[in-house]
Amino acid sequence: MSRFDDHLRQVDETYLEHMGHALSFSFNLAIAAVVCLVHAVFPFLFEKRGSSIVNRLHDRMVVNRHSLGGSKREKSEAGAVTSR
Repeated sequence: MSRFDDHLRQVDETYLEHMGHALSFSFNLAIAAVVCLVHAVFPFLFEKRGSSIVNRLHDRMVVNRHSLGGSKREKSEAGAVTSR
């Protein structure tokens, strides 16, 4: 296993799937950064928006991945075992 493939195998994603997820996260983090910058100057704007974006990203990355019970491969293998 090469260093390039290690993380992709760990998260059970293809290169393009991982790129899509990572770009989606970076786009949302950039939006959150702008929202927080605006809030720093104008405290009455975006009072909760920055933290709600970060919480949503956390749920997508950590909570949902753990609640799914593992990788796609693990779930498909479990489904094959229980369907026998």
